Amino acid sequence: MNQLYWEQCRRHAEAFVIDYLHVRDEKGEAHSFWDRFFEIFGLQRIRYANHEARVKREGNRQGFIDLLWKGKLLVEHKSAGKDRPEDFADALQQAHEYVAGLPAAERPRKLVVCNFKRFRIYDLERDDSVSNRPDTPFIEILLSELPTRLDAFNFFPAFADLARQEEEKANLEAVLRISNVYKTLHSAGYRGHDLELLLVRILFCVFSEDTGIFEPKQFSGYIEKHTLENGSDIGESLEQIFEVLNTAVRLRKHATDDPLRAFPYVNGGLFAEKLDRTPPSLTGIRNAILGCGDLFDWAQISPEIFGSLFQAALEETERRSLGAHYTSEKNILRLLEPLFLTELREEFRKARRDRKKLEAFRRKISQLRFLDPACGCGNFLVVTYRELRLLDLEVARLLQGDQQVLDISMLENVHLDHFYGLEIKPVSALIAQVALWLTKHQCNRLLNTAFDTHLRSVPISESPHIVTGNALQTDWGGLVTPPFDYIIGNPPFSGSKIMSAEQREEIKTLFGNVSGAGTLDYVTGWYKKTAQYLDQSPKTLVGFVSTNSISQGEQVGMLWGDLLERHGVKIRFAHQTFKWMNEAPGVAAVYCIIVGFGKSKPATCMLYEYPDIKGEPIENQVKNINPYLVEASDVVVRSRQKPLCDVPEIGIGNKPIDGGHYLFSTEERDDFLKKEPRAVPFFRRWIGSDEFINGWERWCLWLGETPMEELEKIPLVWERVEAVRQTRLASTSPPTRKLAEKPTRFHVENMPKGNYLVIPEVSSERRRYIPIGYESPETLASNLVKIIPNATLFHFGVLQSEMHMAWVRCVCGRLKSDYRYSKDIVYNNFPFPTSATKEQRSAVESAAQALLDVRKTYLSPIGREAVSLAKLYDPDKMPSDLLAAHQALDREVDSCYGIGTAQSAAPAFVTEAKRVAYLFGLYAGLVG
Repeated sequence: MNQLYWEQCRRHAEAFVIDYLHVRDEKGEAHSFWDRFFEIFGLQRIRYANHEARVKREGNRQGFIDLLWKGKLLVEHKSAGKDRPEDFADALQQAHEYVAGLPAAERPRKLVVCNFKRFRIYDLERDDSVSNRPDTPFIEILLSELPTRLDAFNFFPAFADLARQEEEKANLEAVLRISNVYKTLHSAGYRGHDLELLLVRILFCVFSEDTGIFEPKQFSGYIEKHTLENGSDIGESLEQIFEVLNTAVRLRKHATDDPLRAFPYVNGGLFAEKLDRTPPSLTGIRNAILGCGDLFDWAQISPEIFGSLFQAALEETERRSLGAHYTSEKNILRLLEPLFLTELREEFRKARRDRKKLEAFRRKISQLRFLDPACGCGNFLVVTYRELRLLDLEVARLLQGDQQVLDISMLENVHLDHFYGLEIKPVSALIAQVALWLTKHQCNRLLNTAFDTHLRSVPISESPHIVTGNALQTDWGGLVTPPFDYIIGNPPFSGSKIMSAEQREEIKTLFGNVSGAGTLDYVTGWYKKTAQYLDQSPKTLVGFVSTNSISQGEQVGMLWGDLLERHGVKIRFAHQTFKWMNEAPGVAAVYCIIVGFGKSKPATCMLYEYPDIKGEPIENQVKNINPYLVEASDVVVRSRQKPLCDVPEIGIGNKPIDGGHYLFSTEERDDFLKKEPRAVPFFRRWIGSDEFINGWERWCLWLGETPMEELEKIPLVWERVEAVRQTRLASTSPPTRKLAEKPTRFHVENMPKGNYLVIPEVSSERRRYIPIGYESPETLASNLVKIIPNATLFHFGVLQSEMHMAWVRCVCGRLKSDYRYSKDIVYNNFPFPTSATKEQRSAVESAAQALLDVRKTYLSPIGREAVSLAKLYDPDKMPSDLLAAHQALDREVDSCYGIGTAQSAAPAFVTEAKRVAYLFGLYAGLVG
């Protein structure tokens, strides 16, 4: 775990100590104590460990473990007054009795005895820890010492990581098994809707036989015992099973001893539709189905993975593994917790001691309604339902008190028919419905275990409302009354350049065909549709996962300008860019954000920053979050054709549209000149972002207005001219075909007569500074860099400063997570210092020249190997003198803004967020 994570844990531990320093009542507070303890490490106890876990003690007596994390941790908790040595000895004795009564697979590695005031940690994997004697080795930590000795509990996040790894391993094994069924059926010619429906039913059946809906191995056992080994009757047998599952027991015509009669009635419509074709009857298909149940426990697969299992099976799993489809639970909770779960858990904690408040709280969660308008296979709805059921179970425990038999009024408090989804693919909609049924069943099993009840999950009595259709063309308000409490989900990621014509028209229509709507990504349609819903239902709160493109670059002005100004939307919480990925091999990463919004804004908003986009976030309480997901006022930076300030204009370099015929590597140029030495005067050095940053040479054959009759005398050059002409004539673009009339000229020509500044259009986000530099007019710049003719050292100094970089990081577009520098959004809107004195400008110029001088010693060294800008600006290897030169320049630039002094070593801003907020204030003042 990284240092930032542990610093955050320590802050949580300090708050924990303050809250529990004077708590003493075991029965009233032990549960909340350990719930909060898990939260110190960013873990939700309810996902890992159970309170009051049942266990058989010596003499077949019933025992209740205060807290059990199966296979990991057992906690024995006592009241604060029990602080004598013999009290701990008794607690240790009791804990060891519990350990002895557990199945081997559930026996913990760590044992903790706690009485609020002190913790004793026992390592059950040590040879000398097996004894229950009072002198058994332990680590003791006082509650007041917790923040400084938190490393003694490092097994909490370690166990959580291990649990996730075990879950991932099981998930991948499940993918392989169900994929084998798919491949076998597919290769036998069984495809389309019948195959999809059959696969869903088989998945349901193997889940059911391992989770108590069916008898253990009832489905696979029937296949094994009652079908022929050669598979010749497997198709017919499957159809018989499905018919039975769709028929009430009292209506079945099977004999009492017929094993088909023993299957339960499922209901819910899953088995109602007749397959158009009987599944093929082959040995391979029978064996593949049996392989799903053989020596594999589907109970260890969470229902939220159900849809991902299905989707992965339909793909080439060698190339695209489970992770390509799986929206991980961790990422889903990043949205759900700040949207409503954290608030509900806090409300529950405050109500723990008041029965009337608990009953009111339970009524509240029973009435909540949710919509996922792009639900796919239902992952968000599944996790939401499960978390509410688990929270409701905790409430029921308190309301029930010492009685272990659950009152009938406690049942079915969270209803599946309060969960709504919109999904364009019928089979995905069916999977979402099945996944929610299975989740309900798993939650019923927990309830049955906790209260010794026998709540059954079949026949299915209620279903979620999963509607098949286009969400952007559906009236969300017509789905339910009263309005939804929460709208959640992960809308499609299709970028504007890969959208279909139909999708682009949908977006244009939603945004009223305003100028620029055609450049918006498809996901923006869900934001607009939601904003329209909020106009009618202003209390509804929303959380969406999106690509980071909607919080960067030109889309911000188009989308958020509309949401803020027309619909009055307020951002309530946000996760800045992080890498949305799974650890499975072959998974393409997506760079995402999470945005929570509504018509109202809380007094404190939660902003989650990612120092490492692959790591865990740092929580920040802020007063406002703007559309760039930083703490600043609600302004948007719109596309601007001219600079906001009095500075030189910026443009792109040259755009040949030559099919590559005029461009050469150094080796290619040298080989060309050996054959055609008369072409020497026409070659010019050529740079784009890659060449400029990485320092490699490229060359361009620039012919300009050289007469054609002269070029015809140089055969190899003339071949290139003709190749360019033909390339342009073959284009489908009329302007490009027109350009064939002048094959020696470029589509865009920008060749300054003096030195000019070069800004790479794309640069790695790892760099603290984008490398910017001067080039001479002999060098031609490509359209992959931005160039600024007539830029002074002052302009260079400001653009190369931390002030400008903070602006870039906030408002620029991104290519994946790399910076994508733009003219109309970044440069033209940047608030240059407007009131710098002559002395301040001169100081910036001196610092800028000093920076260039340091850089030159590395780029053009005497007596040693030159290095590239890429190596110089590698954040892990940046030379100390170069970093010092940048810091000196930063101080001079900051002083031009009236911030800090050039002589001060202290940073002008405590955080970059403060710097960005300052810049947005300047920008707002400049645009009026």
